[in-house]
Amino acid sequence: MQEIKPGRYRHFKGMEYEVIGVAKHSETLEPMVIYRALYGDGELWARPAEMWNETVERDGQTLQRFTYIEEEKRC
Repeated sequence: MQEIKPGRYRHFKGMEYEVIGVAKHSETLEPMVIYRALYGDGELWARPAEMWNETVERDGQTLQRFTYIEEEKRC
């Protein structure tokens, strides 16, 4: 699995998210990315890590599902 580091990412549809970390699914132990929407109510989401680094086809182009844009800022 490719490393998924905490920080800010842009989804291929344009919205931005903050990755909090990678957790293990309690039943399957599958790595899951835990991330927060940086819009609206800032909901928390979980997605299988395998899907995080996938590419998608859109308008005839192959794009990364999520693109890293900046490191998480810690105080």
